[in-house]
Amino acid sequence: MDLHSSFPGIADLKRRARRRVPHFVWEYLASGTGTEATMHRNRAALDDVEFLPSILHGPIECETGTRFLGKDFPLPFGIAPIGMSGLIWPNAEQLLAQAAAEAGVPYTLSTVASQSPEDMAPHIGQNAWFQLYPPKDPEIRTDMLNRVRSAGFTTLVLTVDVPVASRRERQVRSGLTNPPRLTPRLLAQIALRPTWALGMARNGMPRMRTLDKYIDSHSARSPTAHVGYLLRTSPDLDYVNWLRDAWDGPLIVKGVMRAEDADRLQQVGVDAIWVSNHGGRQFDGAPASISVLPAIRAATNLPLIFDGGIEGGLDILRALALGADFVMLGRGFLYGLAALGARGPAHVIDILLQDLHANMGQMGVAQLDQIKTHDHAD
Repeated sequence: MDLHSSFPGIADLKRRARRRVPHFVWEYLASGTGTEATMHRNRAALDDVEFLPSILHGPIECETGTRFLGKDFPLPFGIAPIGMSGLIWPNAEQLLAQAAAEAGVPYTLSTVASQSPEDMAPHIGQNAWFQLYPPKDPEIRTDMLNRVRSAGFTTLVLTVDVPVASRRERQVRSGLTNPPRLTPRLLAQIALRPTWALGMARNGMPRMRTLDKYIDSHSARSPTAHVGYLLRTSPDLDYVNWLRDAWDGPLIVKGVMRAEDADRLQQVGVDAIWVSNHGGRQFDGAPASISVLPAIRAATNLPLIFDGGIEGGLDILRALALGADFVMLGRGFLYGLAALGARGPAHVIDILLQDLHANMGQMGVAQLDQIKTHDHAD
């Protein structure tokens, strides 16, 4: 089967994914918070970034490789963390990590994934990142870093934009709680999705395995505030300093939206800044990530990662043009996984690669670093 004939874009995978997972799972994956204004701003602001097409430049051989954090990557993008990916599709984290390793791009495991760092050790490649929701207890913090390091993860990503649980109203309306409880309402939704149900029956309902070691028995404080909130804290600059001393690999801070924070983080000694509004899932009053990217680029010479609404190769080029050095996306890869199972993540990578080539050719851009000087449309 030629996947490109049936699923030429991520939007096609998204439509199929919705038909293959229970309603409460879809609401977890695809929703934002509030009225989802921030999520929609992400998309609209990306569409506002326009380029002037190039003509009469002759044939172009497009190169998509880039150097980031001292490593050469064949592609300028990787897989962002999504908590409880295993709820969306069985063995999600393993399948995503394997696809990333095969393509030579980063995969980021969430603290609240359904697989632990130890579970993932046999499946990660040389570019395994770990996303840290900051534990409050120093002993837990130290132990978690040791586990991550021992499992083979090389880069630490500290998420700083989740000081409290967001409400995520669509999730609540769907009947989803954290951890998931199989109520009659959810069971009725599961019965309509037999492929998903059979996969979950074989693997068991997912839980946050990284946290098993630290939690005996707790109940969530609200439908969307999972047990991870009982461990984590809202970090400050001293916390970042502590991590910088404790972690001997690259340290990235994720969730930066203010230019003035870039200088503080650079002084602490972080290795990169991740510009992100959490995909519109955390705070519905935030601007689009792409809107703040130029100001943050002007404020620091640190490498910048970008996420927020990426749906294709053209969006990746938009982010690179406005100052990003690398791009991450999460939802797109989960759409691929839910739509096509194990074949999905590799197909998403191929969609993005082909879209990069097509748009670079239209713009007359042979190498990615040329995009930063390409003419924008007014």
